[in-house]
Amino acid sequence: MKIDFGGVVEDVVTREEFPLEHAREVLKDEVVAVLGYGVQGPAQSLNMRENGIHVIVGGDPDRKRSWEKAIADGWVPGETLFPFEEAVERATIVQYLVSDAAQVILWPKVKPHLKEGDALYFSHGFAITYADQTGVVPPDFVDVILVAPKGSGTSVRKNFLSGSGINSSYAVDHDHTGRARERTLALGIAIGSGYLFPTTFKNEVYSDLTGERGVLMGALAGIMEAQYAVLRKNGHSPSEAFNETVEELTQSLIRLVAENGMDWMYANCSTTAQRGALDWKGRFRDAVAPVFDDLYESVVTGEEARITLEANSAPDYKEKLAEELRQIEQSEMWRAGAAVRSLRPEKWGKKEQ
Repeated sequence: MKIDFGGVVEDVVTREEFPLEHAREVLKDEVVAVLGYGVQGPAQSLNMRENGIHVIVGGDPDRKRSWEKAIADGWVPGETLFPFEEAVERATIVQYLVSDAAQVILWPKVKPHLKEGDALYFSHGFAITYADQTGVVPPDFVDVILVAPKGSGTSVRKNFLSGSGINSSYAVDHDHTGRARERTLALGIAIGSGYLFPTTFKNEVYSDLTGERGVLMGALAGIMEAQYAVLRKNGHSPSEAFNETVEELTQSLIRLVAENGMDWMYANCSTTAQRGALDWKGRFRDAVAPVFDDLYESVVTGEEARITLEANSAPDYKEKLAEELRQIEQSEMWRAGAAVRSLRPEKWGKKEQ
């Protein structure tokens, strides 16, 4: 289906033109092994299972937390839950959904068990794009494909259960069988995608790393901290500073953007807010544009990949991550946030019922 995105026409795939029934037909003789049960693994495997796809899960029995979580979700050891190597042996499609750092470590165990005609599936272009750093170079006799949901595993699952689906990008890096694209689209529909748009492994990882470090997470957290600090420095209370910085955005304005766009949000705010936003948005854009240029360059050159692999491969990375997250949690801004959330009307309203 061709869709006009602001003057640029893209060819997207929807569930109307590629219905679930067709996806089931494409995948009827396939065994899909989902390797990893952390972020994307649970959502994609459960969605496919509930959509009638033959799915098994691969994991490490010694990693009790993820192994026991898989069992709790109904995967049965020796029947639908296997160690990584055995899962790859049994599969015709291998969904490589462990973390980027874990993909590097696990690859020597996965590669020898891939068979002629298998499909190697990713939900992130990282390992293939930065193969010079990861060492993940698939054999020529397999399809190499990608479906990247534009959201966390939690969102993939929640949207599936609500019936709304989540948008995903898709790509074919190597088509050995001549069926790679059809397999890719079938898997995209089976995991619950609302619509699928084409990309490449490089474009997926470049946009993803930029987005995560930028607007979606890094920049958002940074500008929230900056505004909160300015308000507190000028005598505003924690409650006032947090509500004006975070609560009004997440509980009101961003929902209007999601509903019908930024112009719609502006149109539904006061004329004072409209004028101020329109006057200041250009200054903010111009101020951060050089930072985004630096960020994108760091992504393209592989520097961000190097930093990620180095940090996440360190033996104490979990402890260091926990400490960094603890510092955020214990900051005044987010302690204020916890207090504000506890006072939301739906909280005390439910208690009174």
